Amino acid sequence: MELPWLGEHCSERTCKQLDFLPLKCNACGEVFCKDHIRYDDHKCSSAYKKNVQVPVCPLCNTPIPVQKGEIPDIVVGAHIDKDCKYNPAQQKQKIFTNKCLKPGCKRKEMMKVVCEQCGGSFCIKHRHPLDHDCKGSSQPISKA
Repeated sequence: MELPWLGEHCSERTCKQLDFLPLKCNACGEVFCKDHIRYDDHKCSSAYKKNVQVPVCPLCNTPIPVQKGEIPDIVVGAHIDKDCKYNPAQQKQKIFTNKCLKPGCKRKEMMKVVCEQCGGSFCIKHRHPLDHDCKGSSQPISKA
């Protein structure tokens, strides 16, 4: 080695490569080679300081503001413990709420199927006036 004072060794424990163009991590301040400069590559413990993503509560899907220097996991955990508006009953809301008015039929539909003649709400099977004994207007049911 002709110039041993030039360059620096990579701070990664498994590497220690002498690099003549070392890179300094802007989060932890240590020096790394080109292979270990990314936060994930050297498992940077200070990466959260530079992370500008806004975490979202996994329960209520609300963005949680995190101040500079705070650990996002701790802030989200505090939100869940105190401010979270999550309602487990809301997740179990029934989708099929429109009950068929045909006597004896217990089917429910997601969307309302209204008979044009009598105005009643029926299931797909009983939606036609002939299928639910329609007592609506006296107009002929079919043109046939």
